[in-house]
Amino acid sequence: MSARPRLVIALGVASLLSVFLVYTALAGSSTLLVSVEQLSANQDNAKSRTVQLTGTAVRCQGGACSQLDAPFVFTLKDDGSDHTLPVRYSGGSVPDAFKEGRHVIVTGKLENGIFVAQPDSLVTKCPSKYSGGGGGT
Repeated sequence: MSARPRLVIALGVASLLSVFLVYTALAGSSTLLVSVEQLSANQDNAKSRTVQLTGTAVRCQGGACSQLDAPFVFTLKDDGSDHTLPVRYSGGSVPDAFKEGRHVIVTGKLENGIFVAQPDSLVTKCPSKYSGGGGGT
């Protein structure tokens, strides 16, 4: 076999490997963002994956949401329906702005009907920052 066909084959293999590496880097690093309703319906096989769950904190067990330290359990309500889901947040810091009625995003996995959050994954959205009223920075 001459040098030219070997070069073509080597370049073809290198191209396939580079495409594969780019695909796995992009596809493997993404975490699915789901609502409580989407998780309950197992949309995109969400029940068996680590996902970012979004909703509104509506109830905290063990006291007022603004006075809790981890670990604690709170209920997350879907923004577009009446679906709710208990969330166990056990580890990490609790944002100062976390309280009932606040929109939150938390990363974790559904286990036995309870969403188990990863440590330091609780993020609170400030309503004034995202509304048209403009009270944020």
